[in-house]
Amino acid sequence: MRYLSRSFLLGALQRRKDVEQFLGPVTVGSIEGIRWVSIWPWQDGYNVSVHDVQDLDDENCGDLSVFPPLDSEGEDDPGPGRLIGHVQDPTEAIELAERSTGAAPHRWVNHGVAGEDYADLVRARRSRLRR
Repeated sequence: MRYLSRSFLLGALQRRKDVEQFLGPVTVGSIEGIRWVSIWPWQDGYNVSVHDVQDLDDENCGDLSVFPPLDSEGEDDPGPGRLIGHVQDPTEAIELAERSTGAAPHRWVNHGVAGEDYADLVRARRSRLRR
């Protein structure tokens, strides 16, 4: 099972583990890419970040955190992304991420797993092209 139930999502954050969600294709300026959101423990709370990265069109590249940023000026390191906010409570972090990015409550995954949703997008896109 890829997606975390709400209780497993909260449990992961309370254990100080990162969670993430693939949000889909995005266009920044005239450049097409993909977007994902992450929640990660930082100091005494949780950071919520959104990441706009290049679409590598490779279903075998599963770690979205290593994809090059779309805006090389605005993001030196694709890992941290653009910080949306820092909050103390894991529930508050989830709500901030969902409210700010449109993340779906039922599509959160552990760190490193959002790439599976990206791979699904690449496979679906290729399947449509073959028809």
